[in-house]
Formats: sequence, structure tokens, C-alpha cells
Amino acid sequence: MLDIELLPESMLTQLAMLVLAFVLSAVVGMERESRLKSAGLRTHTLVGLGSALFTLVSAYGFAHVLGSDVVLDPSRIAAQIVTGIGFLGAGVIFVRQHAVSGLTTAASIWMTAAIGMACGAGMPLIAVAATVLHLATVVMLKTVGRWISPGDKVRDFTVEVRDLEGVLQQVVDCAAELGFDAALSRTRRSRLDGEALLQADLRIQHAAGSLDELVKGLSALEPVMTVTVLSDENT
Repeated sequence: MLDIELLPESMLTQLAMLVLAFVLSAVVGMERESRLKSAGLRTHTLVGLGSALFTLVSAYGFAHVLGSDVVLDPSRIAAQIVTGIGFLGAGVIFVRQHAVSGLTTAASIWMTAAIGMACGAGMPLIAVAATVLHLATVVMLKTVGRWISPGDKVRDFTVEVRDLEGVLQQVVDCAAELGFDAALSRTRRSRLDGEALLQADLRIQHAAGSLDELVKGLSALEPVMTVTVLSDENT
């Protein structure tokens, strides 16, 4: 018969580790949510909380069956988290027009699982330190990376314009004047209130100038209606 202990001595510790995993995972998720990524606050919180719970079950869930004839490896269930989380991370990686996006979000999910596992394994200080270092990586190192290599960044834009003769050449010329190399990848036509519109996907090579200036410059063109940034490197 299964011997169930409703209130084990370690219950308060287990609950504290679960709550800590919830808080730290939510902190990581809020950073992704603020950047409007596909995996945001709820996804990261559930990943961290689930990883902590799996680790706690692996460590404490089978204590009642231990004996002279039973030897358990508490790391077996926890080890499967690393494999399983890969499938979830792969779901946020997209390849569009040879541009890869979502890698940083996938790595963030992977990191959140590790933070949850650290909480479940009874390593709260390590979990807190990992969360702080994660935030430093996605916030501070992004700026450092742009400073180290400012001239080879690629962005994908969608520009919606009135379907007029030579309008796309006008957009490309404007980008060149602002210090960017623009290449047209795809166009599609539509109509709005009887007016013919043209949506163009552009790949912009960041050679000089500010991206904000590029958006403002393109938006200032009379035929241009909207300018949308499709991707920001691998974030």
C-alpha cells in the first residue's frame, strides 16, 4: 500500500523553492514580454515552475519506496528536463527569407528551465545569481555587442506604400542616402478604400546612421504609409 505523508518535514522548504522559481521565472518572462516576443511572461513562468516541480518530485517524490532492495537516482527525472525543453525552445525559432529569429528567446526558455531546476534542487542563491546574470546578458551585452560591431547588423522591414511608379526605387534610394544598403526581397499588392497599395519586404544592412533615423526618413516619404521592423537580429 502506498504510504502518503501529507505534511513531510521538508514541505515548507519545497513550497519556498516553488515560490522562488515562480518569482524568478516571472522576472525573466517580463523581460521577454516587454519586447513582445512569442514566448513571454506566462510561458517562462510555467517553464521555470514546471522545471522546479519536476526536480522536487525527482528528489523527494519517491523517498517512501527506498529500501535495501531499491536504489533510485534522483537526477533521472530532472535530466529529462534538459531534453524536453529543447522541443519547446525550437517552437519559437523561425527562419524567414534566410533570416533566423527567436534564438535569444529559445535560449531564455532554456535558461529559465535551469533556474527552475536550481530552485528545485535547493540552490536558491545560485538561482538568484543566474537570474541576475541572465538579465545582464540580454540587456547590457546587447548594447556592448552593437558597440563592438556596429556596421554589419541586418534588419528586415516591411514598407507599405501607395502603388505608384518608381516608389520602391524611391524607398531604396532614401535608405541609401541615410547610410543603409537596402535589398528588396518580396512584394505584394492590396487595396484599401479603393486605393492600390504595395507591401514590400526589405532587408536593410546597417552600414551607418541610426535605425530610428531610417524609420523616420522612410516614413517622411509621401507615398509611404507605414514602416514596420520585422526582426531584430536573433532576439
